[in-house]
Order: sequence, then C-alpha cells, then structure tokens
Amino acid sequence: MKMPVLGSTQPAITKRPLDMLDTDKAAVRAIAQAAVSVELFTIPLYMATMYSIHGTHQINSKGITYYEGRQWPGMGTTARPELKEQKAFNIIFSVFIQEMLHLQMAANLATAIGTAPCFTGSELQSQDHGWTCYGKDRTVIPHIVDLQDTADYRHVRVNLEELNTNQCDLFLAIEQPEEQARAQLAEFDKHNHTKYFPEVPLPGWTPGKHVQDLPLFGTIGYMYECYARYISIEYTDGQTLWHKLFVNGSVQQDMFNSQVQGHARAEFPRFDACFGPQDQDGGQTGSFNKAIDMMAAITDQGEGSATAIQRYRRDAAQRLMAVQPDYREDLDALKCDYPSYANNGKDAESRDAQARHDSARFDHYERFRQVKAMLPVQTWAGWHAEGGCWSAAMLTNERYNPATAPQNIPAPAAVAGALNRLKDASGTLEMLSTVATGAIYGITSVLDKYWLNQQLDFPYPSMVGAGDRMAICWAVLGQAPNLATGVPLAEKSVLYHACQGMHLEGEASSTCAALAVYHTCRGSNGCHAQGGCGFAQADTGGSSCGHSVKLAASPGTPCYVPPPPPQPDKVYSAPSDNKCGGFGGCAVPISASQLYPNTTGKEPPAPATMTLYDFGPAPDHRSIPLGQTMRFALGDNVYDKAWEAYGKVMAARGTPVGAPPAPTDLRLALPPST
Repeated sequence: MKMPVLGSTQPAITKRPLDMLDTDKAAVRAIAQAAVSVELFTIPLYMATMYSIHGTHQINSKGITYYEGRQWPGMGTTARPELKEQKAFNIIFSVFIQEMLHLQMAANLATAIGTAPCFTGSELQSQDHGWTCYGKDRTVIPHIVDLQDTADYRHVRVNLEELNTNQCDLFLAIEQPEEQARAQLAEFDKHNHTKYFPEVPLPGWTPGKHVQDLPLFGTIGYMYECYARYISIEYTDGQTLWHKLFVNGSVQQDMFNSQVQGHARAEFPRFDACFGPQDQDGGQTGSFNKAIDMMAAITDQGEGSATAIQRYRRDAAQRLMAVQPDYREDLDALKCDYPSYANNGKDAESRDAQARHDSARFDHYERFRQVKAMLPVQTWAGWHAEGGCWSAAMLTNERYNPATAPQNIPAPAAVAGALNRLKDASGTLEMLSTVATGAIYGITSVLDKYWLNQQLDFPYPSMVGAGDRMAICWAVLGQAPNLATGVPLAEKSVLYHACQGMHLEGEASSTCAALAVYHTCRGSNGCHAQGGCGFAQADTGGSSCGHSVKLAASPGTPCYVPPPPPQPDKVYSAPSDNKCGGFGGCAVPISASQLYPNTTGKEPPAPATMTLYDFGPAPDHRSIPLGQTMRFALGDNVYDKAWEAYGKVMAARGTPVGAPPAPTDLRLALPPST
C-alpha cells in the first residue's frame, strides 16, 4: 500500500470473520519469525566490524595471576577509554549486547504465540549453515528493505567489513529512526506502492504461507507495527488474535534480568524482557500489553521511538498518564553481574559495565553517528595493509616478567611467530572462516533448542568464543572471516579425536581435530571424546563454563544471591576423554596457553579429580569406565592434562603413545578461552 503517514493511527480491525483465523495465525507467526531473523542478522554483522578494530586485550580473573603481563590478539572493552579505537569498540559493543536483548525478546514473543523460533533457517543461512545474507553484492536488510531503493544508501554493501564508512552507513540504515527510514523510501514509494509497507491483514496471505513469503516491510518500526496490528485483530466472537494464540507457560528465557548465582542483579530492572508468572492470563489485557511493551522497548533502544507501538496498548487512559518505562541498563547491576579484574587478579573497574552504561542514554542510531564521526580509526585491515608484523612486544605489557611467567605455556615470541606464519600459510582464510562459522553455528544450533526447553543453559562461553574466533581472523589476516563458508557436520558414528594428536581410533599422528568438531563451548559440542579448554565439567553434566568461579558476595551486600545447598566433591570429565556432548570442556582446538582455573572454587585452591573412559565400537561408541582417575589443579596446562588422559586410555588398550607433539601454529595463536 502507499506509505502510511508517520504517526497516523490506522483503524482497528474488528469483527473479523472466524474463517480467517488460520490465515491470520500463519501471518503473525511468520512475522514473529521475521522479527527473530532481523535481530539475529545484526549480531554477526556488528561482531565482525567490532573485532576489526586494532588492539589487544588482557585475560584476567579473580585471584589468578598466571597471565600477568600478557596481551592477546583482539580489542576488548575499556573502562575509561581514551583512544578513538577504544571508544568505537565500546560503543559497538553496547549495541551488540542490546541486539542480544532484542533477539531474546523477539524469541520470547514467538514462543508466547506458539511459534518455535528458528535461528538456523534459510532466510539468513544455507543448508550447511553458511551465512548467505552478507556479501559484496548484497544490498538487502532481510525482511525490511533493499538499500538500492533508498535515497541515500544505494552505495552501501551488506557485507562483513572493517570499521569504515560503508559499515557506519549500513549500521545507520539499519537503526535509523522511523521518520528518516520512511523518507529514504518516499521517492520510490511514489512509483511503487506494492513493494513496501504492506497492509494488515496481508493481502493474498493463505494458511500455507511461511516467513519466506512475507513482503518487505520498509522499516523495522513498521514491521513491529504490523506485528502489533495482527495481535490486536478482534474477531466476531469478541476475542483478539493474541487471546486465541497466547500460550500459558510457554518457554521464556531471560539472560538479562534473571537473578541467580553469578548474575545477582537484573540488568534492566525497569522493564520486563519476558512473560513472567504474573502474565499467564490466557491472553488477556495484561499479557497483551506486555507484548506491546516488549516491542516498544526494541524500537526505543534501536530507533529512539516507542510511541508508534505503544498506541496499541489496550488501556488508553492509563497510557496517557503513564511515565514511559526506562529501557536503560542499571549501572550498579552491571557492576555486580560483570566484574573485571586487574592483571594481578585484584578487583578492577568493570569494563563491560562502563562500556554499556556510557552509551545507555543514546539510541543505536545516535551511537553509530558517534562512531562515524570518529573515522578513520586504526583497524587490522589498515595495519596489515601498512605491512604490520606481530612481535613479542605487542603481546606483553609492563607487568610481564619472563623470569616469573609460567613455563608451561608458549612465550610471547612463540605466539607472535605463529601469528605471522599463519598469515603467510595457504588455506588460513578458509580454515579460520570455517572455525568462525562453526563457532557461530555452535550458538545458533543451541538456541534452536534453548527456546524449546526451559531447563537448558544459554551458551555464554560460546558467545565469547565466537568473538575470539572472529578476532583472530582479523588479527592474523586483516580481513573478516567468510561466514558463507559452510560448516562440516560431524558424523555421529565417528569417534573424532579431541585435539592435536589425541586420536583414539586409526593411525596415531600429530594432526589437529577435524574442522567438523571445532567448537567453542561444551554447550555446543556434540560428540564423545571431544573436549577442550579446561573448564572441566562435572562427570554428571549440568554445569556451565567459566574461567574462574566468582567469589560469592557477602550477605547483605547488593550483589549477594543465596548460594545453592552444599554439594559433595565433584568428579570431572577429562577434556580429551569425555562421555558425550555437554560433558568435559570447551574449545577445540585447545589453546596452547590454556591453563586450568580454580575448578573447585575452594580457597585455598584444591586439586580436583577426573574420571577416565574407554569407548566401545561404532556406531554408538558407548562410554566404558576405565576404573582410573587423575588429578588436575589450578595452573596445570589443559593440553598436557588432556594428553595424560589420552595416554592412560591408550595404555589400557596396550598401545602407549609417548610424548605429545609440538603445538600447531593455530593452537599457539589462539588465546585461552575465557
């Protein structure tokens, strides 16, 4: 239809025939999935450009000093940024995190109306999970607009690039306020009234249509307005579509406002990011208005305007009197939930909290305008173009002392050498692209299940690991990984080896694990005997990863959450020898610099115990207790312990393995998982 006037209120849809209900259900569920896909589309895009910024970071943990004086490839957040590069990274990081919030809310809205959100679908990805929505010849923001039809963004590529003018313009096109977004299409709309701004109900829609059949909405704000109009439809029996679709007790996940051990405070205490117990009203006014408020939060943070969506609330008198909810993060909560530590393991100002809070008063469009005004900033692409070469000095700071540094991890010069050799090696881009794409698939494949099962954990370390993989590609090559590269999927009947040389089947060799089993978190690995970074998991499963167990806050302090009941000492699963997906470790391949944290959380740190397994024949490779255990402790090298476990299993089979191989350049270059 012709572009509606901004701010106009379209007439309510009432007395809709009930024989149109199936058609309307199909349409609103398609829009629900489109909202998930639009939010998901931004996440690898923003992540790739964020990690293109030149810089290094520290890996610090409470009470741990074994990485003191070390710097690792890739920029991180800064509590008090001074350089343009630090400021730009912080701003993009703040948007990136809020896009995760928007993705959560879009997924919770979908499950509330009986739709299982999909994070691995064909709108954005190929069948082998390469991302098809980005590329030098791509101009479409999925479900929203072809930038070729706009007045000022025709030159923009929807591509993964370093922080440059194109990326800033692309981000501004995505996040622009509704008024400006419509102005961009005003000239096109004069000649073509059918491509954008579809009417509700969607003309020609049928119950058999799906998300791929949706028209382009023109703007993100208008997509959410169509969403709001659909759930507002009232039928001849007096019920709304929301009333008919709302699912009491749907899976509602909340990574931001949950209050649990390790995440004591709600990050957004002034609005809800999911449907809680108070909203289980069978689709009455309370849950309907919560849906509208969640849509308004998304559009307010992104484009700076919630009013168009809030017109659809069903309590007009109250709406006129109410103060708009505050959609900003709470700084004190962020400091509790995301503590930072200095190189010596002592408390430091929270880097993530400060980065997010500093930008909280600005919408995403305003933030990206600030970033564009900083250009040019130093990127890895520019550094490599100028002949940049890694050195030990880039990987250390003033606290580094070679005399006291751990001797069981590679020295800075060895890491620098590996980074330089990887740049010169053939096949590095393809390998690192597969690694990065696989890391992201490790997240999206878990998210497909996460919104089906209330008990699943969000794979937080996978998010960090995916960023590390993205950053290492920029740092090594000066270019983004090609996320269109497909992900080789593991064969269920094959017993893959965990990491370099640790192969339980076939000829012994020093080869690294197959690309099909590279992963960044125990929540996203899928096979026996794979493992990784040393966040050793309980042999019974069920725990999450983390570089160090957060010390509990004292009762009565703002960050205190009552601890769980005392548990007996756990037995852990070895990283090279774990039973199945979800047990025993994180990233494959294992960084040569990966050391064990204080796994037990006891003070003073105490060793923990791993139990060992052999594995039966294909296709099941059933785990068989070996009847042996081994000890591991704070500061032990993870690969060395993995090799020890592997050696014990092979010795029990009558084929001793000898000394471990020298680490590959990839294992030398990869930072420790955090």
